[in-house]
Amino acid sequence: MHAFILAGGFATRLWPLTEKRAKPLLPLAGKPIISHLVEQIPKEIPITVSTNAALREGFEQWHATLQRPNVSIVIEDAAHDDHKLGALGAVATWVTQQNFAEDLLLLTGDNYCGFSMDSFLKETSPDTALLAAYDIGNLEAAKAFGTVIVGKDGRTIEAFEEKPREPKTTLVSTGCSYLPASAIPILCAYAANHPDNVGGIFEELLSKGKPVAAYIFEEPWFDIGSFDAYLEATKALVGEKALLHATAQMEETEVHGTVVAGENVTIRKSVLENVVLFDGCTVEDCVLTDCILDVHCSLKGIDLTGKMLRSGTILTQN
Repeated sequence: MHAFILAGGFATRLWPLTEKRAKPLLPLAGKPIISHLVEQIPKEIPITVSTNAALREGFEQWHATLQRPNVSIVIEDAAHDDHKLGALGAVATWVTQQNFAEDLLLLTGDNYCGFSMDSFLKETSPDTALLAAYDIGNLEAAKAFGTVIVGKDGRTIEAFEEKPREPKTTLVSTGCSYLPASAIPILCAYAANHPDNVGGIFEELLSKGKPVAAYIFEEPWFDIGSFDAYLEATKALVGEKALLHATAQMEETEVHGTVVAGENVTIRKSVLENVVLFDGCTVEDCVLTDCILDVHCSLKGIDLTGKMLRSGTILTQN
């Protein structure tokens, strides 16, 4: 088996945080999102991370910090979103170039999956694709996602619905799946005409009479595609406390909800509620609520709510 992590999207909904940084490299509860995934994958399984030329530097820097030798990065030659191969196209291209014919663990690099990957892999079986499906708990919330309809056995997938107005289930599709070696030729053929539709491969398998099963879980899962989702994931994983890097300093500061501070962050005489401060930020005499500050921001005497600040932003109240 080989793991393949898709990490080449430009993530414009999270700008300016992703203006020069890949979304999977955003810090989440003290480490990059993609690191949470890599740490879950059994060490004997080799991993390929697929990204694009515009994001090469960030992934090479991240790769250099890993203590795991069997992780490699493949660079797609695309500097803009309209030049990309497409997510499924990237998988198919790599499969073809590598003459790959093994089982594939396919992951999207912007998903946080709280379940045990070992447990997921124990549920795999030859010639049956397996898709992790999160029980989101209520039908209203399911409207925002692709849903997974299973049969009476509670495992066999019978159909999919994309953001249904009237969901039939609370099970939603996630960015974690297993494709047996027998499904790889079907993936390549489907990707030729549907290079952007990763989830569509499972519908294609069903249409060809191939079995697809669901691994249903209730542990935390987050599709981190927006400011609200990113902040919500941070709050859920950290809890109502301050998570400070060993080099961060906080003095005379009132903390509410979740506060995360990266390397060499300095916070003085402020009130913070649900705030993420990336490396090198300085905050003094501020009131910040539901804010995310990119690296090396400097704020003094500022009151902000619901803002994402570009790296190097300097705001001072005279």
